[in-house]
Amino acid sequence: MLVLTRNIAETIVIDKASPIKVTVLSIHKNQVRLGVEAPSCISVHREEIFKRILQEEQKIKKFKQRQGL
Repeated sequence: MLVLTRNIAETIVIDKASPIKVTVLSIHKNQVRLGVEAPSCISVHREEIFKRILQEEQKIKKFKQRQGL
């Protein structure tokens, strides 16, 4: 894991071909607000939402396998 230190309004950039920018918007007590800019072809989710999406996809895949699709 790469660990970076950023201040408010500072940004990190991921990938130069399709840049993804993550900017620190604010810091309040133990909570950090981040802004994410990414091409529309890239989905950006909070981890807990991403895990739910994966679980739903697994359920659908298993259902289709049982149905012979």
